[in-house]
Amino acid sequence: MILHIDMDAFYASVEERDNPSLVGQPVIVGGSAEGRGVVAAANYEARKFGVHSAMAAARAKRLCPQAVFIKTRMDCYAAVSWKIREIFEQFTPLVEPLSLDEAFLDATGSETIFGPSAEIGRQIKQRIRDDLGLVASVGVAPNKFLAKIASDLKKPDGFVVVEPGEIRAFLDPLPVGRLWGVGKVTGQVFERLAIRTIGQLRHMPLDTLNDLFGSSGEHYWQLAHGIDNRRVVPDREAKSISNETTFAEDIADMEVLRAWLVDLVEQVARRLRQHDLRGRTVELKVRFADFKTISRSVTLTEPTSITQELLEVGVELLTKRLPSRHLPIRLLGFGVNKFDASVTFQQQLFDRPDRERHNDLDRVADQITEKFGKLAIRRGARLDKGDA
Repeated sequence: MILHIDMDAFYASVEERDNPSLVGQPVIVGGSAEGRGVVAAANYEARKFGVHSAMAAARAKRLCPQAVFIKTRMDCYAAVSWKIREIFEQFTPLVEPLSLDEAFLDATGSETIFGPSAEIGRQIKQRIRDDLGLVASVGVAPNKFLAKIASDLKKPDGFVVVEPGEIRAFLDPLPVGRLWGVGKVTGQVFERLAIRTIGQLRHMPLDTLNDLFGSSGEHYWQLAHGIDNRRVVPDREAKSISNETTFAEDIADMEVLRAWLVDLVEQVARRLRQHDLRGRTVELKVRFADFKTISRSVTLTEPTSITQELLEVGVELLTKRLPSRHLPIRLLGFGVNKFDASVTFQQQLFDRPDRERHNDLDRVADQITEKFGKLAIRRGARLDKGDA
């Protein structure tokens, strides 16, 4: 059994926790009441008015004029995220973070200590509430795909368990759009075929799906049958470390995209250093408004975990390696792979004053944040998504 734990309206919930006067009001994190910038997150009160992340602040203001706009505090959210992860790791070492506010856990090996995986999920949910004053939704299921759907099904404050013998009964009534990879274009194809639920899709022959969707046909067929054989892979065992975010509204503004990229790079760089890893290949992943997905990568002459170096490469890929004329972007991802933990590289690093300075900066910054929290030190050049 796999757990998927997803924090509810994470950024906004942290703001409400730190300022209880906000509770009950529509809260928008990012952007400004004057209509500048982009929404980074919205609480459930604001979502009732149609506000969502990546929406232009001006539009959010029109939809919900009474909303309270709050500047993003990414360092604060990252600090809380690390505390959440510490709770996870008290129950299992098999934690695969997806972003600041969600992760997969495999607690199978911990069941003899803490009880069944579902009980472990309940304990983690309660610990997050008791220790941090925040609410998480939890899905428990035989694999990652099912666990992620389960955690999302009864948000906020959801807790859904899918037992192995209940997979088809769980999936069949759900809309086909719940399947990973079924976006607007694919959804239109299913609509024309009068395929609206996963149960209807499950009864389609595999050959028919392959004829319609090529190699993706088998992917849809497997998910419709509840099949997903991927393991939970902790950072230390991963062949790559990456992070990505899907925007609720497509973004065309390059400065806003750069601001999101800074956050992705800093999270990946910290995870690399936490496990004493350095990567040689840097990859940028982009999904456009038409769901076409491309990646751009560069292989460095030497592996690195230095935030500034990774950021410079990421910005180069984003601003100069994408098609000159392209649609707005709905997903942005950043990753590092081809790890090298050799001591030789570390010695080479200190032969170069500029790299030595950045390496020392990261090392000291990590020590400071480990002891005093993410708000103790922050990157001065960071763009704020709310003001970008």
